[in-house]
Amino acid sequence: MTAAGATPSPKPAEPVPPAGRADIRIVAASPETARHVAEVLRRCFDSTEQRSYPAGREGGTRLHLTVDTTQTAEPARSWLATSRASAADRSPQDDGA
Repeated sequence: MTAAGATPSPKPAEPVPPAGRADIRIVAASPETARHVAEVLRRCFDSTEQRSYPAGREGGTRLHLTVDTTQTAEPARSWLATSRASAADRSPQDDGA
């Protein structure tokens, strides 16, 4: 039993992956959809074996994998480089104005 006025203990933080890695969770209505997304990520980044779990009563799928962002494939490098363009590099038309 907790004492009146006691604060509940905080939820433990999720472990953070090592530098250069990202943990990815994909939630989809079907296993095929989740696998397609994971396949695209694997084409861009080195990754661990995927792990899949049921996502809920509706029959969805939750898929987990870890990608190594330091080991990117060529298409990912060019996409990453272009996505990091500064705001000064964009024209006002790019902002939808």
